[in-house]
Amino acid sequence: MKKLISWNVNGFRSVLGKGFADFFAAENADIFSIQETKMQPGQADFEPEGYFAYYSSAVKKGYSGTAVFTKEEPDNVFYGIGEEGKYNDEGRLITLEYPGFYLVNSYTPNAQRELTRLDYRMVFEDDLRGYLSGLSEKKPVVLCGDLNVAHNEIDLKNPKTNVGNAGFTNEERGKMTELLAAGFTDTFRYLYPDRTGAYSWWSYMFKSRERNTGWRIDYFIVSDSIRGSVKDALIYADIMGSDHCPVGLLLDL
Repeated sequence: MKKLISWNVNGFRSVLGKGFADFFAAENADIFSIQETKMQPGQADFEPEGYFAYYSSAVKKGYSGTAVFTKEEPDNVFYGIGEEGKYNDEGRLITLEYPGFYLVNSYTPNAQRELTRLDYRMVFEDDLRGYLSGLSEKKPVVLCGDLNVAHNEIDLKNPKTNVGNAGFTNEERGKMTELLAAGFTDTFRYLYPDRTGAYSWWSYMFKSRERNTGWRIDYFIVSDSIRGSVKDALIYADIMGSDHCPVGLLLDL
């Protein structure tokens, strides 16, 4: 049984001062992926014993970035998409290849207020779907990360008033539908299709977390071929330190 955890930490150096290391040690995950590290290489003082660490940082300081900590050394590590490493300038993707599967850690671009990056986001979505589909032809894929979309109305507290806002546009939701139709499974909804109030992100405003006025935008998505191996999908809503909480996957491969 493998335990995988993913967390948008909204600044790795910040969350390290808010109990991250304690949670990391207590969960003892086989693979722990993080997004929005907001740091350059060497800026975080975190070297957990027994783990290999891989970082991808944005060129722009204090922006974006991903990292993966893994107990098992991967056969290969890839950054960005394709041979040219597309999106590597923003540190958005790390892929670890293991004998039995690929682990892809993604920090999907936010469409932003006024949807100023929606077009960029749409290209990213198509590139990512093509990339994942190509990988899945070789071996199963586990995609994790902050995918910056609430797929269906059940995935956010106030769907009616958020239609058209970043993270809940028809375009973004449609791309998630396309991804799942391409042979992938949203593990949480696979196990818990009707569970309400299950969110992974809350605004810092309006006491949103206290009131559980949230969105589920952090995911573990797997190739359909291994969805039967999914034993549980977890949301650690009580873990603080970021505006996101960690999510997890128990996978019996």
